[in-house]
Amino acid sequence: MSVFKYEKDADGIVTVTMDMTGPVNAMNEEYRTAMDETLQRLEAESDLTGVVIASAKKVFFAGGDLNDLLAAKPGDEAAFMAEGERVKSGLRRLEHLPVPVVAAINGAALGGGFELALACNHRIALNDRSVQLGLPEVSLGLLPGGGGVVRMVNLLGLEKALPYLLEGTRIDPATALEAGLVQELVESRDALEPAAKAWIRAQQGNAEAALQPWDRKGFRIPGGNAASPHLAQLITVAPAMLRKKTRGLLPAPEVILDCAVEALRLDFDTAQRVESRGLTYLAMTPVAKNMISTFFFAMNRVNRGGSRPEGVPPQQVKKLGVLGAGMMGQGIAYVAAMAGIQVVLKDISEDAANRGKAYSERLLDKRVQRGKLTEDKKQAILDLILPTAKNDDLAGCDLIVEAVFENMGLKHQMTRELEGQLAPGGVWGSNTSTLPITQLAEASANRANFIGIHFFSPVDKMPLVEIICGAETSEETLAKAYDFARQIRKTPIVVNDSLGFFTSRTFGTYLDEGVRMVSEGLHPVQIENMGKAIGMPVGPLAVYDEVSLELTRKAQETWAEMGVLDKFSDGTVTRAVINTMVGEHGRGGRHHGGGFYDYAEDGSKAIWPGLYELYYQSGVAVPEADMRDRLLFRQVIEALRCLETGVLRTVDDGNIGSIMGIGAPPWTGGLIQFVNTYGLERFAARCAELAERYGERFAAPAIVQQKVSAGELFE
Repeated sequence: MSVFKYEKDADGIVTVTMDMTGPVNAMNEEYRTAMDETLQRLEAESDLTGVVIASAKKVFFAGGDLNDLLAAKPGDEAAFMAEGERVKSGLRRLEHLPVPVVAAINGAALGGGFELALACNHRIALNDRSVQLGLPEVSLGLLPGGGGVVRMVNLLGLEKALPYLLEGTRIDPATALEAGLVQELVESRDALEPAAKAWIRAQQGNAEAALQPWDRKGFRIPGGNAASPHLAQLITVAPAMLRKKTRGLLPAPEVILDCAVEALRLDFDTAQRVESRGLTYLAMTPVAKNMISTFFFAMNRVNRGGSRPEGVPPQQVKKLGVLGAGMMGQGIAYVAAMAGIQVVLKDISEDAANRGKAYSERLLDKRVQRGKLTEDKKQAILDLILPTAKNDDLAGCDLIVEAVFENMGLKHQMTRELEGQLAPGGVWGSNTSTLPITQLAEASANRANFIGIHFFSPVDKMPLVEIICGAETSEETLAKAYDFARQIRKTPIVVNDSLGFFTSRTFGTYLDEGVRMVSEGLHPVQIENMGKAIGMPVGPLAVYDEVSLELTRKAQETWAEMGVLDKFSDGTVTRAVINTMVGEHGRGGRHHGGGFYDYAEDGSKAIWPGLYELYYQSGVAVPEADMRDRLLFRQVIEALRCLETGVLRTVDDGNIGSIMGIGAPPWTGGLIQFVNTYGLERFAARCAELAERYGERFAAPAIVQQKVSAGELFE
């Protein structure tokens, strides 16, 4: 009982304060034992008038123990489901106590924590932005298996419950109050327990206060049951709509929908068993293993400084210089100002700099219109951005990020001209997606303070920053860049220097393989569909149009001048297609009037007819399984090569970077994690098949066999 403090007051109200071993309360074996013992004691009380469930931690309850979920494997289904049913039995016993039970929610209550709160008759939450409520299990390939699906449907009805269940929406206390998910808010932690007890006292003589809505006689689910004409229509079309969204690659949403519909058809306790079976099935899938490993464990390690140098004190950027007020520069200025950083946005003319600042004003105006920002706050943020054409305005910057055109000579010129404006110990960061940092640093007078800071477009929406260390970059400089990324609320990964680094180099293989398929005579629409079939946001040809064929052609000219063309793989085939498209037909990409696609004024697009005339051969056929694996395996193999050669410092950086930077399919858990659940030996064998059919670029890197021999996974 040491982890659940049990206190009974003179009014017969028992306060159970959860204070489990470790930093948070979690739904593990310690919880199950403590809850069983607590319920036995509560059920034996003779003069009990109410129960308050509280937490001694900053977080109310963190939910299920994901280590247990990761450890579950095929063959463990019966034991896994039995433990889940034990948790549910405890929550039902809590609901069946003859007195009202109140959840005093002092911190985040997500997943199992919110399920515990839903099992209480009344929920009071601290009105603080640190308090988040919701059921985010779907984002980890799971479903809320502690009764969350069934209780949400019974509480809100199917239509209102589905967004919380299928999207994993996290909400603040005020939103939860409006939605009916909590019934009361308090403004201080000290007020929680008194408010809970006051509500219990006010219910004396009200027998229904101790009954959950679904346990009351004559209860009907809000919005109707499965026989309701409106819901019957929704139930018919929802699976197809969901399949269109998930492409059949994410099983959790489909199982959640099935359980939610069954909650309309079955009695409460039977529906709970269906929910338990759904969780048991999902917990055994490779998709859940991948998503838990990366989206929870790896993400936490990265955001807690897993790639940050140890022993370097925390640093903060106070004055930031941004060179170039174009698409990237204006986005960097915006996110920095939003974080409260003073920004000097410099371009060749003040007009150009002002246009860059106007970008921030447009984004802020949208926030004001949505009620997310006041006019005063908007102006305060804009006042942090100084648009200028004057070099001296950069004086005293502790970080300057150069975001000019991807040209080695131009970037060298910027460094030589403006590096002297840095404050003592200041850092120079180059926002580049491909150019080697060590070569860029050759123009610097202080190469130890030179680093790559690669943002992704659009900067205000993309959550990742790729930090690239040159040969002479110091640990202090890396720490400052890392801390800056966290300061502007981005997730940083750290990689070593290479042409294209990790993200651009790896993503380039997806584009390259798509173009190779075009050159082989395969149907362009089929190629695009295979890209989407593996879970990429769009097909490789559509992405290439956005990236710009013309930009690729110019980049390849630069790489040729640097002597690094085809350094990692033979780009002859793709280069020939690009040169034909751009040089002979003027198809430079979307922003050059069209590329692989034609673009209509109404926003629609279609494959450029000339592509069929140039390349398509109706008699050419490749198995679709091979097409899918070619598009995925090229990326996976390149990620493994980056790990093998030290471009990637950690597996975590590779997985997080591939998901958040280049849109790798979420079901994989990242390009390297994918290999773990696919099976290393099976992966090597499949690579050998693809290499024999399509070329040596599919040969598995040696690091795969090394791991097989050692009996290890990529961790």
